Amino acid sequence: MEEKSYHQRIKQEKRRAAVQAAKQLFFVQGYERTSLQQIAAQAGVSTATLFKRFPTKAALFEAMVEEFWALENKCGGSMVTGDPRAGLIKIGLDYARRMRQPDMQAMFRLIIAEVPRFPDLGQMLFQKGFGPFWNRLIDYLTAEKSAGTLDLDDPGNVARAFLATIAGQVLWPELVVAGCGGSDDAARQVVTEAVETTLARYAADHGQARAATTAA
Repeated sequence: MEEKSYHQRIKQEKRRAAVQAAKQLFFVQGYERTSLQQIAAQAGVSTATLFKRFPTKAALFEAMVEEFWALENKCGGSMVTGDPRAGLIKIGLDYARRMRQPDMQAMFRLIIAEVPRFPDLGQMLFQKGFGPFWNRLIDYLTAEKSAGTLDLDDPGNVARAFLATIAGQVLWPELVVAGCGGSDDAARQVVTEAVETTLARYAADHGQARAATTAA
């Protein structure tokens, strides 16, 4: 059992080393100019070992995205319906923090530069990274709708608008000019405003007030 655990740990360490090496080389050299042989040398593993785990650069990029976007199990379990303001702030701040991380910004710059030659990279980022986060938000909005706290027809559209509002102010300006993404306090304000805008449109009590006003 101990021997099995040891080999499993070594296997995991080599995998982490390979993913870390790929990230470093992709960000510095670009995706196209980086070879699997370079990644193996940077990670300190044999080329055969790397090929066995990651036969293509795309497989390494996918692992890099999945590792970066991995959500802790407690995140989903700690979401309690009934208070959409608190729930949306929690999800929004989590998203803003991810968008503000230098590695995330580097990943977006990499994809923007390489996507004309490797269009699958952008799709992979969505499916393996952004997609699960987006689905998490949709699930939460759907749960609040079922609880009667939100009045909305299409959780997907609401999730898209909510996340786009945040990314549009904390990520995209930073990609153009370093430092333009604002401070942590500014990011929190962006999230707060995105939440209040969403609640002003979709909170059930607002909907009831609008209906009463219309009827009057």
